[in-house]
Amino acid sequence: MDSSNVAIRRKQKRWSFQALLSRVLWSLCLPFFRYSPRLCWGFRRQMLRLFGARIGKGVNIYPDVKIMIPWNLEIGNWVTVGSGVTLYALGKIRIGDEVTLSQGAHLCAGTHDYESPLFTLIKSEVAVCDKAWVCADAFIGPDVIVNEGAVVAARSVVVKEVGAWDIVGGNPARKIKSRTMRSDDSASR
Repeated sequence: MDSSNVAIRRKQKRWSFQALLSRVLWSLCLPFFRYSPRLCWGFRRQMLRLFGARIGKGVNIYPDVKIMIPWNLEIGNWVTVGSGVTLYALGKIRIGDEVTLSQGAHLCAGTHDYESPLFTLIKSEVAVCDKAWVCADAFIGPDVIVNEGAVVAARSVVVKEVGAWDIVGGNPARKIKSRTMRSDDSASR
């Protein structure tokens, strides 16, 4: 690798002073977020709002969720963000209403241009639409939309759009079948 490219890349200005300052302040406040008692859902919602995140009603975010750049985060109503979830919000992450992000799920709204000699940072978007479920340890890549009602199976790697009410799984994720909802939830189990 050409060492001059490395030197240039290290000198590149990737973030404004305000963004850098905000990131430093967020990192200083993170211990309050991470070590808050599990049931302090409202405290964590307010803390994220204080840093510019748009958070709806009834959102439950576990204390060990990793959030990079909360001001790029939009979460709808009645969402659960489970233990160990990573929201890597270099670009916008939009999460709709009644979404579940299960433990260890990873939403990645950023990457690099691997063909650029400067390995340029790319800020992209990720969207998880209403009533979708991203299961345990699944990875949702940059510029991916998980449409309404879709289910991403555990440990899947999603690099393309997921259709509405589709169930996908694998690496890379492929459609397994369509999701159908019962008319009521009174069926015995």
